[in-house]
Amino acid sequence: MTTRWSRRGFLTVSTATALVLSLPAPNGAAAATAAAAAEEADEFATLRARWRTLILGEGYSPTAEPFRTRLAELGSTAEQLRAAMAPATGSLWPDLVYADPEPDTDQESYGYSGNLNASYNRLNALAQAYSRPGTGVTGDSALRDAVLTGLDHLHTEVYNANQTRYGNWYSWQIGAPQALLDICVLMYDALTPAQLAAHCAAVDHFVPDSAVAQYTGTSTGANRVDLCRVLALRGIVGDSAAKVALARDALSPVFPYVTSGDGLYTDGSFIQHTTVPYTGTYGSVLLGGLGLLFALLNGSTWAVADPGRQIVFDAVENAWAPFLYNGLVMDGVSGRAVSRGLSASDTQQVQQDDHLRGHPILASILLLGQGASATENARWRGLVKGWLQRDYYSPPMNNRSLGLPQLARLKSVLDDTAVTAVAEPTGHRLFTSMARATHRRPGWAASLSMADRRITYYETGNGENLRGWHTGSGMLYWWGDTFGNGQYSDAFWPTVDPARLPGTTASRKVLADAAGGDWGASLPDVNWVGGTTDGQRASVGQYLKGLQSTLLAKKSWFFLDDTVVCLGAGIRCSDGAAVETTVENRNLGPTGNTSFSVDGVTKPLAHPWSQTLTGARWAHLGGHGGYVFPGGATVKALREARDGRWSDINKGGSTTVLNRKYLTLWFDHGTDPAAGSYAYQLMPGATAARTQERAADTGWLTVLANTDQQQGVAVPSLGFTAVNFWFAGTVGGVVASNPCSVLINERGDGTAVICVSDPMRMQAGLALTWNRPVAEVLSRPDTVTSTATGSSLRLTFGDLSATAGVTQRVTVRLG
Repeated sequence: MTTRWSRRGFLTVSTATALVLSLPAPNGAAAATAAAAAEEADEFATLRARWRTLILGEGYSPTAEPFRTRLAELGSTAEQLRAAMAPATGSLWPDLVYADPEPDTDQESYGYSGNLNASYNRLNALAQAYSRPGTGVTGDSALRDAVLTGLDHLHTEVYNANQTRYGNWYSWQIGAPQALLDICVLMYDALTPAQLAAHCAAVDHFVPDSAVAQYTGTSTGANRVDLCRVLALRGIVGDSAAKVALARDALSPVFPYVTSGDGLYTDGSFIQHTTVPYTGTYGSVLLGGLGLLFALLNGSTWAVADPGRQIVFDAVENAWAPFLYNGLVMDGVSGRAVSRGLSASDTQQVQQDDHLRGHPILASILLLGQGASATENARWRGLVKGWLQRDYYSPPMNNRSLGLPQLARLKSVLDDTAVTAVAEPTGHRLFTSMARATHRRPGWAASLSMADRRITYYETGNGENLRGWHTGSGMLYWWGDTFGNGQYSDAFWPTVDPARLPGTTASRKVLADAAGGDWGASLPDVNWVGGTTDGQRASVGQYLKGLQSTLLAKKSWFFLDDTVVCLGAGIRCSDGAAVETTVENRNLGPTGNTSFSVDGVTKPLAHPWSQTLTGARWAHLGGHGGYVFPGGATVKALREARDGRWSDINKGGSTTVLNRKYLTLWFDHGTDPAAGSYAYQLMPGATAARTQERAADTGWLTVLANTDQQQGVAVPSLGFTAVNFWFAGTVGGVVASNPCSVLINERGDGTAVICVSDPMRMQAGLALTWNRPVAEVLSRPDTVTSTATGSSLRLTFGDLSATAGVTQRVTVRLG
């Protein structure tokens, strides 16, 4: 990278060099010291120039779209912010009061600290408009003076070494100092040494070295990476080698795999806040932050050389890629961020959805690739190009929440004719450490969210995601390759009935907003959650206990080639409320003009419309897919128009009333059921003819068991058998001595794969018998202590409690 010298950097280096040249030759030690000082100053100048490039972007033309428009808008915004700036006691802008000596509530105190953060972010916008070409105010002296005035004001009033922090720790340790230090880099030549020293002292006060002394609390995972960014920039702005070295070294605890709490797991799970699957948001921050720091320090004295960083590179495809589909990142791993659709103010800047959250991850993967191997980088560029090209619902180059550097990286790969787009992969991934699963087939993808004693029902906090109560109760998301990609993007969360999320079983008992407590505090007291997979198909189960409810249920999902077979049993509750299992709750958009038929009979398009479907064998939703009810079932159907506001589920959300049309299918288990059950197939993308054909083929699927003891299915034409043993027993030809999950695939080459797991993580031993002639065992894991073949197969497993619920795979030759 070419060094972009700042005036201060040049003067510092020139002065140091002059000193070296003026020293008498005999004074070798002094000369060496001066030379070292000059070299270090040179390196800090280089790093400041590099950071400037990283945050401003490179490789794009300011006169080309979408950059020309975005730059002009940035300039216009800066002019408006400058005009509105009115330094006064307690605020820099009148609408962002950052201090109240006696806030009435903790929430109010959080708001004031958030306004401090927002004030620095506005100053950062001014500094970027001043520094970027094409804004119309590039290099404007009045704009420069406004930034300096604002910095002095905030430092004098609140962000200084004598201030005691209040409200949200994040604003003081991450939000405000990151923006402040970015401004210091951008305005470095305009700031005096005294001003720089004062700002550095403020950062030292709020983010001391002790902030990264222990890998715990608010200093783990993505938060740790953010703190390291603050420390690194503090060192670069203040010419402190010790600070930069501390930042580099403090990254190391982020890299290793973890077995509990926050971080990356070997199965690809990513947890933040101890109990929350967070690949899509905190994981995005971690990936982006590491990409920036790796790029910043690469080739310098403080380059990140810890071999553990390869774990992060491996996680691109192990942890992040499975949750990316056509440019979106799946909501099941985005925590409370799903409620941040549109804020009450700054609406254009804070619009969020699964696509808008996915695009920054794509840009971060491209940045991370610059420090990875050539093979990894080439592979990732192909993956990103594919996701970008397939995102028809929300084209990434129109994403107004993306920064210009991110847009530039995405456009560079779109325009690179040497990069071939990689197709969406097929296969199943089971993330046992965060109670999640993803299933990908040609033409569609699905994701499943569950909860157990380690993974929360849902996360609420800071007044966000107030009604996400049942998202961990078996919510089954799905998307098509060319349809349904806006299903959860188009005002789904504020308008959907939160007690009827697709796939879930829930009591209609009324729950308070934020029921269960903040920050993922509420965990169900259950162990059996997980399953087993051969990498293409899967058997997954959840022992469900309702949130603040007496509801109990056993739920199983069998993920196959063109369908997901869903079973439920042992459904009981004494809440005095109805219990329902929602087959589907499809967002049909503002119009809802989507055909719906049952057993070939088309139903009305009217909203509202409802009907109890007695003996229904199949149903079809035009343009979406089909639903099959083996043996016939009584199902309720409803078309309705639902109103909602983002402020209903997020205290900072917009109060604008939204309306969306929905088609809902559900099993009504009645009030206080004692032994409810259900069975259905979900067929994403299936035509009505294909759905009818599947329903008519009564021999295609055999439900082997659907009880409180075991749930299992067989599909003879696929050679597929799978059973979730909630308790020991016999199902079909499979016998288990203890609770476990079993999947068997008989293959056309005369072999079979038997997959077994211990979702409870409690089995000290397991005996499994398959009553099918087997000639020999071809491969087995170390957990298998003995085998017996012949007229049947007997596998004896040793201690499975330490396998973290991961699949144990055995391959045999059939007799």
